Amino acid sequence: MIDFKLDPKSGAPFYRQIIDQIKFGIAAGKLKTGEQLPTVRSLAVDLKVNLNTVAKAYKELEIQNILATQQGTGTFISDLKIQIPTEEKKNKLKEICNEFSAIAFSYGFSIEDIINQLQKQKSDENNYK
Repeated sequence: MIDFKLDPKSGAPFYRQIIDQIKFGIAAGKLKTGEQLPTVRSLAVDLKVNLNTVAKAYKELEIQNILATQQGTGTFISDLKIQIPTEEKKNKLKEICNEFSAIAFSYGFSIEDIINQLQKQKSDENNYK
């Protein structure tokens, strides 16, 4: 399961952020075929958004055959394979890095500080495997 996070500063509508996180979660293998997603109500409460926001995201993903809703049992990841185009992945990473670095720079950190911290995190992560 993925931990949904919404960023009000991103400029992207919340329903679009939910859609993207589900698609990227499937493509990355964090969401598996047949896995049940939170109910619309549950996710809306967790994310502190209107029910219609989550319902709109789920509905759009159903239309694309990415999700399947079974009345009375829930919403599940379908067996449709998702490939995120390389260009879209690059653009998403660039967007994340731009936002991340803008925040870090505003606190006075340099690009070297950021790189060193990321390398430390990678090293720490490898030590736990």
